Amino acid sequence: MSVTLADIQAAATRIRGHAVETPLIESPALNDRLGRRVLIKPETLQRVGAFKFRGAYNRLVQLDAAQRKAGVVAFSSGNHAQGVALAAKLLGIPALIVMPGDAPSVKVEATRGYGAEVRLYDRLTEDRVAIAAEIAAQRGAIVVPAFDDLDIIAGQGTVGLELVTQARALGVNFDVVVAPVGGGGLMAGVSTAVKALSPSTALVGVEPEGFDDTLRSLRVGSRQTLKPATRSLCDALESPAPGELTFPILQRTVADIAVVSDAEVVDAMRYAFSTLKLVVEPGGAVGLAALLAGKVGAWGAGTTGLVLSGGNVDPALVTKVLRGS
Repeated sequence: MSVTLADIQAAATRIRGHAVETPLIESPALNDRLGRRVLIKPETLQRVGAFKFRGAYNRLVQLDAAQRKAGVVAFSSGNHAQGVALAAKLLGIPALIVMPGDAPSVKVEATRGYGAEVRLYDRLTEDRVAIAAEIAAQRGAIVVPAFDDLDIIAGQGTVGLELVTQARALGVNFDVVVAPVGGGGLMAGVSTAVKALSPSTALVGVEPEGFDDTLRSLRVGSRQTLKPATRSLCDALESPAPGELTFPILQRTVADIAVVSDAEVVDAMRYAFSTLKLVVEPGGAVGLAALLAGKVGAWGAGTTGLVLSGGNVDPALVTKVLRGS
């Protein structure tokens, strides 16, 4: 099973008028610093502040009447939670989200604000997948995965579809497209769309240090599961393994994976705020971090597409980052 360009185009039709078609923006200052032209796709401007709304809406809008009545259950540290919560609200579907107790408060509050029920859990002692499955079984609800679902992947792929279409309207073809990788839903969708429309474009994913499961998996040719010894600033990318559905897609489409440190992510967040005038969460800033740190250099000085995947970050963290403390 995989996702095709036709699946992504169908998703684009379903979400049209509900999701935001985010613009491509360009910063002369960033171009000058990197010595290459960069066109930025700011999914920070998407509904719920992240790309996750695309996949969630594409999945939920296809539920039949009985499934909608039974409701949905999802598990997420924040952005998928908000995406599912808002999509459910728009479609009149009850939603319960299983979230870690240490998730950023801005994400928990927003998820509740969209009308979803939140069940907090301890990520060190409890299994969120088991909790979600138990609740779904009790309620007869549908579990909506964060990334390992064909409809979710197709919805996220609309980011790549828009990216290439908007660039071509400017007379531009990408040499490389850079995007974050957690479980792989975004990159699997984006890379499928980009490779179908522009086969010569290279795809580079970016992971945080300590959570480079996709890089390790690609190197050995099979899915590797990490047992992290520490946390990452990039809470949205702390997946221990690529998905069963996403990994084969990444094997076919991704040219390389860059790995960035928390310090490099902080520098990127600060640069985004001060120069790009955008608030970007840590996981959403990893692509920019890789570019600023010179870790996406194999494709020369050609035109680069950059996905800033989300902007949901606690005010206290933003303040800490900007103060350099």
